[in-house]
Amino acid sequence: MDDMALMKFSRLRARKPARRIAAACALAFLAALGLRAQAATPAEAFVSENIQRGFQILNNRQLTPDQRTTQFNGFLEHLTDIDRVARFTLGAARRGASPEDISAFNAAFKDYAEAIYQSRLSQYSGQTLRVTGSNEHAPGDFIVSTTMVDPNAKSNQQPLQIDFRVLNDNGHMVVIDVAIAGVWLAIEERDQFSAFLSQHGASIPALVAHLKQLTQQLKHGGGRGGSH
Repeated sequence: MDDMALMKFSRLRARKPARRIAAACALAFLAALGLRAQAATPAEAFVSENIQRGFQILNNRQLTPDQRTTQFNGFLEHLTDIDRVARFTLGAARRGASPEDISAFNAAFKDYAEAIYQSRLSQYSGQTLRVTGSNEHAPGDFIVSTTMVDPNAKSNQQPLQIDFRVLNDNGHMVVIDVAIAGVWLAIEERDQFSAFLSQHGASIPALVAHLKQLTQQLKHGGGRGGSH
């Protein structure tokens, strides 16, 4: 092999390790990008950490029923903005209502919301929540998608999808609605409240009385809630 051929051969051999190093660096860079893309967003982390905390309270058999309810209600007040949800669910009926009627509705709705969330989440006792992603459909307004993982589910059983609407309210995350299998609870309640009011002469006191009745049924295991 002449000197020119040797030089060409040496250059080729020198290029191969350099190409391997460049390829490895590119793969590492892409992997790093992928890891960053998969990292939980603040809204996802908020849902994951807090919902698991709620399950821990509901699954704690060392608590008495009263202790469990007290702890769960405290957890719910931290997790959600119940006043905002109450305003939404009463809808147009709020306009023209007296301050006394609105105050009575807000108080009744708070008790009802605490009872219905505890009742519905208790149905998934022993299961865990897995966050699958999120999407910001308006600035500071997120939909966090999750699935309920049941360790006793059959292999062909589809996991239950639960979505959380999370608002970033000046740095404070709050849940303002929950969708179970595609049904948004606050929207469902607003529609049911509207239907109830249309059937009862737009009487907010009648709705308040009905909510109190439903709350008692939920607390004693007598139903899933609803306003019909």
